Amino acid sequence: MILDQFKLTDRVAIVTGAGKGIGAGTAVALAEAGADVVCAARTEADIEHTAERVRATGRRALTVPTDVLVRDQLEHLVAAAVEEFGRIDILVNNAGGWPPRPALRTSADGFEQALRFNVVAPFLLTRLVVPVMVDTAGGGAVVNISSRSASMVQPAFTAYGAGKAGLNMVTRNMAVEIAPKIRINAIEVGGVETDALASVLTDDSIRRQLEENTPMRRVGQVEDIAAGVVYLASDASSWVTGKVIEIDGGVEHPAFTIPVEPL
Repeated sequence: MILDQFKLTDRVAIVTGAGKGIGAGTAVALAEAGADVVCAARTEADIEHTAERVRATGRRALTVPTDVLVRDQLEHLVAAAVEEFGRIDILVNNAGGWPPRPALRTSADGFEQALRFNVVAPFLLTRLVVPVMVDTAGGGAVVNISSRSASMVQPAFTAYGAGKAGLNMVTRNMAVEIAPKIRINAIEVGGVETDALASVLTDDSIRRQLEENTPMRRVGQVEDIAAGVVYLASDASSWVTGKVIEIDGGVEHPAFTIPVEPL
């Protein structure tokens, strides 16, 4: 049966940024598909809540408070996953983000931090996880959560867009080196209804603008992205690697832009 290709029974997944939003929804979706999940994020209370949702599906969950910008904590995350479950099959690099800011008001330090958060940290965690996947499970799948900001021009998103564009290229280049045992793909996420957009979506006029400028005429939901992760993590995508998939409601230009003062 084709649906069997989407099952993740008894596989072990690490999800970063699993406390809220896309990360939390993805952790639960992977569990619903049959995986045990290691939930990683900085706030322990948030990942404990996600872990409870994972356990409610009948799967096991481990919480590992992790700041992805600290190498020692990434190493501990990998070690804790192996100690608890004995293997790693799936890595979802979801932690990331950066607030919008006009380019000429973005400091060099701020720009570097955006790159560290959105491309260097997921690269490092992938580099740490891949050998463990091979040693413990014989192979695996990595899914990087990118953004449409990586491939669309948006005022005030120079740092964030550069970081996610870098993540896309890490995905494409690493795929060649780690295939065929490991597959790595990315999802460019469009406007999804999470805490990051909550402040603007409470404005009915902005919500209408987002909906009207999106061909599918709605704001994205966490489940839209989680379903894509399940596909890329499962055998259903066994012939897919090094690809950047857009899940965005069909947009080809920003559905909403932040005004930036002209020079």
